[in-house]
Amino acid sequence: MTETTKIVIAVIGVFVVGFIVVGVSKQESIEEKESAAMIRTYVAMQEMASKKCPAAIMKETGEQVFFPSETKSDKESYVTYNYQGETDAFKNASCTLRLELGGISDLVIDDKVIIKKEKKN
Repeated sequence: MTETTKIVIAVIGVFVVGFIVVGVSKQESIEEKESAAMIRTYVAMQEMASKKCPAAIMKETGEQVFFPSETKSDKESYVTYNYQGETDAFKNASCTLRLELGGISDLVIDDKVIIKKEKKN
């Protein structure tokens, strides 16, 4: 082999090794996968609560609500939205969505319990 051929093979080898290193380093670690899954779960809970809670409040009171006045969550298993009524239909409403129950688990409007679901054993 000539010197030129050896240099060309060496350059190609460096490119191949570079592509392999880049390909291996782009694999997600377990921690990154867990973090991404937690974020997706939290977003899904919020999305479900922002659709189901206003609909349930509208069904019970006839007043349409858009934005919660307060949000509470552990970012893993539940999200609670508190709403303030703008008309005389209701003053306060609290809607809790629990992931393990798959929907609204608690709905309280003006201290009156509308929905109360418990986890089944």
